Amino acid sequence: MSMPSPAMPRSRVVPSYEYRRTRWKNGAGWTREIHAEPAGGEDWDWRLSIAEVGADGPFSTFAGVDRELVLLSGEGMRLRFDDGATVDVLPPHGRHRFAGEVPVHGELVAGPTHDFNLMWRRDRFDADLWRRPVVGAMVVFAEPGSTWVVHLLAGHVRFADASGLPGLAMGDTAILQAGDTRLRHVLDGGGEALVIRLVPRAVASHPMLELAPREP
Repeated sequence: MSMPSPAMPRSRVVPSYEYRRTRWKNGAGWTREIHAEPAGGEDWDWRLSIAEVGADGPFSTFAGVDRELVLLSGEGMRLRFDDGATVDVLPPHGRHRFAGEVPVHGELVAGPTHDFNLMWRRDRFDADLWRRPVVGAMVVFAEPGSTWVVHLLAGHVRFADASGLPGLAMGDTAILQAGDTRLRHVLDGGGEALVIRLVPRAVASHPMLELAPREP
């Protein structure tokens, strides 16, 4: 499969109905893959997915990968690590970052959960994740080589720029990537989102995210 030219902007919106349901790596459950970069195969640089957790059990392990888990729905779970440490991931939108090769056992608090998973290869990428309200305009500057992700937790937003991208409804995800020049996106609306920035380790740049009040 041919890859896009570095100069070609690859920003796009992935509606929730297009997420691909697949088995966990350890076969113990199901996940809905939002996107992996590069697509196809297991040697991705980073991956976004939503895990469907219906019972207590072990997490899949991923050597050389860091991951961040965010509770989307349900009463939460306790993460029990091999060294005896425990972390409670509880509503609303509790989260935890940990190394993918570390053995972890998940214990549900009360019933199933859906959990957002960001995973990235630590020798290739750096990643930051924020939970942000969307009130009025949110401006994202995608530097060359970087990727911004907006996963809408609630509400509706539209792109108030010249990108031609469709709007986001609850559960949809925007993947905003520049080519060889800086790219500016403006999202406008109301709700709440997970905002992620992924940057190759070889690229030195700084986060550029602006939250602006709605114009009258």
